[in-house]
Amino acid sequence: MTLKMILHRPPSVGDTERPVPRWALRLAYALPLLLLPSCLWRLPFALHFEMGQVHEGGGMPGYWLSIPYVVGLSVLSELIAILTIGLVRGWGEVAPAWIPVIGGRRVRPMAAVVPAVLGGLILTFLFTSVPIGDGRRLAPYGIADSIGYSNDAWQALAAVCVTPIAAWGPITIALAIAYYRRRTPARPPV
Repeated sequence: MTLKMILHRPPSVGDTERPVPRWALRLAYALPLLLLPSCLWRLPFALHFEMGQVHEGGGMPGYWLSIPYVVGLSVLSELIAILTIGLVRGWGEVAPAWIPVIGGRRVRPMAAVVPAVLGGLILTFLFTSVPIGDGRRLAPYGIADSIGYSNDAWQALAAVCVTPIAAWGPITIALAIAYYRRRTPARPPV
C-alpha cells in the first residue's frame, strides 16, 4: 500500500462501524497539535523563567510551581487531547483488549459522550475569556489585566501560544456530538 493510497482512502475504513466525517477526523488529530504550543509555553515556568511577564505584585505569582507539576500538567493536557481521538477511531467504540475489566467490550455511546461534553464545557469555561466587571476579563491562566509583558514580542508570543487553547472545549464538544450522531441509530420519523 502506497502513501498516496493511505492518504486518499476514506477515513476510518474498517476501523469504525460507520464512516467518520472528514472534518471530525481532521479536528481530532489536530487537537493535540493545537494544544502543543500552550504546553511548550508552560514548560519554562517550571524553571522559574518568567517568559517576559511582569506582575503587579513584583515576583511571579505561583513561584511555588515545581518541575513535576508543570511538566505533569503539560503531559496530562496532551494525553487528554489524544483521548479525544477515540471519538473518531474504533478504540472509542470497542475498548482495547489490554484494558482490565472492560477490554474487548463495546463502549456505550453515552459512556463516551457524557464525559466528553462535560469535559468540553469545563474546558470552555476555564479557557475562554469572560468579562468579570470593572472592564477586566478573566482569561486563561488568571486575570488577564494583572499580567503585563516586558515588551510586545513577549506578549505576541504568549498570545500565539496560549490563545488556541480556548478552542479545546468547543472542539471536544463538536467531536462528542459527531460521535453521538454516528453511534446512535437514526430514528424513523413518526
